Amino acid sequence: MSKRVALVTGSTSGIGLAIAHKFAEMNYCVALNSFEPAESHAALIDELDVLGTGEIVYFPADLANAPASRALAEAVIAHFGHIDVLVNNAGIQKVAPIEDFPDEDWRRIVAVSLDSAFHAIRASLPGMTARGWGRIINIASAHGLRASPFKSAYVATKHAVVGLTKTVALEAAEKGVTVNAICPGYVWTPLVAKQVADQARVHGLTEDEVIRQVILAPQPTKQFVQPEEIAEMAAYLCSDWARSITGSTISIDGGWTAK
Repeated sequence: MSKRVALVTGSTSGIGLAIAHKFAEMNYCVALNSFEPAESHAALIDELDVLGTGEIVYFPADLANAPASRALAEAVIAHFGHIDVLVNNAGIQKVAPIEDFPDEDWRRIVAVSLDSAFHAIRASLPGMTARGWGRIINIASAHGLRASPFKSAYVATKHAVVGLTKTVALEAAEKGVTVNAICPGYVWTPLVAKQVADQARVHGLTEDEVIRQVILAPQPTKQFVQPEEIAEMAAYLCSDWARSITGSTISIDGGWTAK
């Protein structure tokens, strides 16, 4: 039996990288993706390569560019022959009032967070159904289930990703393919760590105060989700024990959406 092949978009940092690490440890062949040139991630490929026996390959693609987005999954299939697991993780954010929200930022967020998932699913699903097995995992957000002010594009696209998940799950339900959305709350990543330090300086608060009073205000546990928690859930969803979980939104948000 050939090794399983996983494409993880936006996988050179944060949640995507944690998922790529986990799949490499599971001896998957892993298709990494970001928009930087391949030479930027040579060390990362080496790092993942020693974790397991699967091949690690980087596929650069700017997912805000429709032709590049459409071509990504096709390039992975051309290299590996198929895709067994698709993780649509790529996403970007912009915070601004709706009346000031730039058109170009709206279009870019929709392209990266929603359109790229559509393109990758459309390219990957036929092969999965032909083989009678596949896993599609869309990294949505607590903002796919709840709204926050000043994040209109992000909230709209994450809600749309949840709808896309449910629709494709129904279409693939009898074909051995599951489709689910993981909805994290605030996750501790290098980008968030920088935001904590920046906001502490701006507001004259300690970093602990920023974390509890500002960033984690909606998250009852007052603890960040760790990227590895998302990766472990992704691994479970890829197991045969998860074959009856499909069309689900799985919250990993410290109780945020329980309120």
